[in-house]
Amino acid sequence: MKFEKEIKRRKTFAIISHPDAGKTTLTEKFLLFGGAIQTAGAVKSNKIKKHATSDFMEIERQRGISVATSVMTFEYKNYLINLLDTPGHKDFAEDTFRTLTAVDSVILVVDSVNGVEEQTRRLMEVCRMRDTPVIVFINKLDRDGKNRFDLLEEIEKELKITLHPMTWPINSGKDFKGVYNIHQNNLRLFTANTKADEDDVVALDNLQSSDLDKLIGERDANQLREDVELIEGVYGQLNDNEYLKGKIAPVFFGSAINNFGVLEMLDTFISIAPSPLCRDTNKREVCPSEEKFSGFVFKIHANLDPKHRDRIAFMRVCSGKFERNKYYHHVRIDKDVRFSNPYSFLARSKDVIEDAFPGDVIGLFDTGNFKIGDTLTEGEDFYYIGIPTFSPEIFKELINKDPMKSKQMEKGIQQLTDEGVAQLFTQFGGNRKIIGCVGELQFEVIQYRLLHEYGASCEFKPLPFYKACWLTSKEPKKLEEFLRFKQQNSGEDKDGNPIYLAQSEWFLNTEITNNPEIEFHFSSEINK
Repeated sequence: MKFEKEIKRRKTFAIISHPDAGKTTLTEKFLLFGGAIQTAGAVKSNKIKKHATSDFMEIERQRGISVATSVMTFEYKNYLINLLDTPGHKDFAEDTFRTLTAVDSVILVVDSVNGVEEQTRRLMEVCRMRDTPVIVFINKLDRDGKNRFDLLEEIEKELKITLHPMTWPINSGKDFKGVYNIHQNNLRLFTANTKADEDDVVALDNLQSSDLDKLIGERDANQLREDVELIEGVYGQLNDNEYLKGKIAPVFFGSAINNFGVLEMLDTFISIAPSPLCRDTNKREVCPSEEKFSGFVFKIHANLDPKHRDRIAFMRVCSGKFERNKYYHHVRIDKDVRFSNPYSFLARSKDVIEDAFPGDVIGLFDTGNFKIGDTLTEGEDFYYIGIPTFSPEIFKELINKDPMKSKQMEKGIQQLTDEGVAQLFTQFGGNRKIIGCVGELQFEVIQYRLLHEYGASCEFKPLPFYKACWLTSKEPKKLEEFLRFKQQNSGEDKDGNPIYLAQSEWFLNTEITNNPEIEFHFSSEINK
């Protein structure tokens, strides 16, 4: 059956890491091996003026960081791979967390020089919440870094996951000579600045072969034999089921900037990574093989093409077959919608598609109907769950510097907050707009995009709030009374849900104690 075959050949995953671990570079190498691009350009390189294919926003190109998730689709060895490159910067963690709800597995990039960093821990916590299968790529072996065994121990201890080395490096830094593929008994020799298609793999009958001494020298050959014997004794064979349950993470070593050690990981990934999985909704579990289509929106991006004021909703197909120009039911607004130009992506370029299958991530042209978390179905009323919105950590008032551009400001801030870049609250007793973000850099991005995409100039005034809480109560009058008394500290979010803005932890705890009839929520699951 063609439908089943299409599902099985799809692999949808995200690449995650701490900033500067080499995630975007690794993404480019995957695209290179998949034939999706012909050349890879180093981000912020003075020698190479090309920028990373996946960083399409102007501010990303200026700073050399990713601040929005990019979606790329390419074919490799008859598999259709949907790759989501996520922001590494902690200020954009929420975009990454939402993206992790749309994938079936993850590749985690760890810098061999710095080891496990703060953002790496936070990302792994989200993966563990869903038992997402993880493959670890230890990058930058061409630099002097930590001892390999120490690094494995650190990752296991810090990220609370069992590792299973699939390849093993021969030295690092200026002495880096290559990686040995433990499970295929072959050696890939390292030469700096080699091309991806160079044939530098040497097959070995066994590690005792005298050829090994000739290739890498007697001292390094003996060290490799010793290391591999130890690894095989400790780890044995990889248990695929334990990997799929998120209990064991296969580990690969390499240097993404040099295209090195990437191919071994990609080949293993397509053979063991899960095909599209079943997902929970508020009514039941929905599986990919079901005949009727369903999918959910996990990201919205305005102005993907600055020349056209387009707004694209990124949707993960979860079941059935999506078809162009067919009507589907938009559950939240209870309306049937159709799409004449659905897209697949290669970062900035878009191609119109006729159909899509479970696992695919497609772009839907949006006139303002979509919010993050929206579900489309073939008639059934349910929505996919598990896409939370978290309480922001920094609050600032949005001030319009040019009253003549009020309409542009209003449209811009509505669209940008629809994307999930930040949260928008309106204070009761006035029309003061409060922007809540996880980090300072988000305010910079909002200010930049409002000016360059909407022509609206703004500034931000810091506000002394500690946390935003969503309020619910089984006694509407008590909630109404509370909001009236606390007008200076209350408002509503974009959907009209009441919120309380606490000045400090002490104030928050006091209000929770004094108002037992009201529930204070620190996250709001979208669609509730």
